[in-house]
Amino acid sequence: MNENPAYKSGFATLIGRPNVGKSTLMNRLIGQKIAITSNKPQTTRNRIQTVLTLEEGQIVFLDTPGIHKAKNKLGDYMVNVAEHTLNDVDVILWLVEPSNFIGAGERHIIEQLKKTKTPVILVINKTDTVKKEEILAFIDTYRKELDFQEIVPVSALKGDNTDVLIQCILKYLPYGPAFYDEDTITDQPERQIVAEVIREKALHALNEEIPHGIAVSVDKMKVRKGKKIIDIDATIVCEKDSHKGIIIGKQGSMLKKIGSTARFEIERLLDCKVNLKLWVKVQKNWRDSDYMMKNFGYREDEM
Repeated sequence: MNENPAYKSGFATLIGRPNVGKSTLMNRLIGQKIAITSNKPQTTRNRIQTVLTLEEGQIVFLDTPGIHKAKNKLGDYMVNVAEHTLNDVDVILWLVEPSNFIGAGERHIIEQLKKTKTPVILVINKTDTVKKEEILAFIDTYRKELDFQEIVPVSALKGDNTDVLIQCILKYLPYGPAFYDEDTITDQPERQIVAEVIREKALHALNEEIPHGIAVSVDKMKVRKGKKIIDIDATIVCEKDSHKGIIIGKQGSMLKKIGSTARFEIERLLDCKVNLKLWVKVQKNWRDSDYMMKNFGYREDEM
């Protein structure tokens, strides 16, 4: 572990409305893909912790599910996790899109931020989509709403200004040794990451007709004796019989597509060959059942 007295280590969290690019920014900062990214809201369900270890310090990111008004038990759980996290960290990064208009979703977040004593860095993302001279006006719009410690415009997609953001985060971390070994990237169990990758690929492949009523459970994950092959059995759980048909597709074509894109990504993450078998199962109303949610890796202490 690092003995440097000037070394800093602490916790940062990324918050923002769904789709503002939280997972993309996380992946950009960490330098590899861990948080799942999808252009559909509510993709991040658990507090995916990623760890960035640098010469001068270590930042542990807690990626919260988006803060929004809840519609069901899963929604309650996600909002609960997100709002709890605000007081458990050393610095909050609030990610917004470049705009002069502050909508209801952002106002809801501002209300939550007013209740916390944690320093807040406003991160204006997607600066690659606007003219440079417009950014000052966006900064001004937000500055009137809350007393931010720092305001940093970035493009998570292009990587613009993300090094400046990292230096800003370090400013607000306490001095102290690293929490994790330097080769740690995430403390999520591998099974959970595999489940999230499969879920991401399913969300990408299915269009709007399947809402967020899908979860993935990894039933088996085993390394073959003497071979660098991992056998993975996983089940995609949906809420309706009609959804099951769509996920399987004509003669299994959709399930094959999800399976092959997921397998490619999992092989990249685990750095070995993967034999992936997927099943589809209907469990009505799993999003409103405590037992089911525990089954899919939601932690009891956050429900």
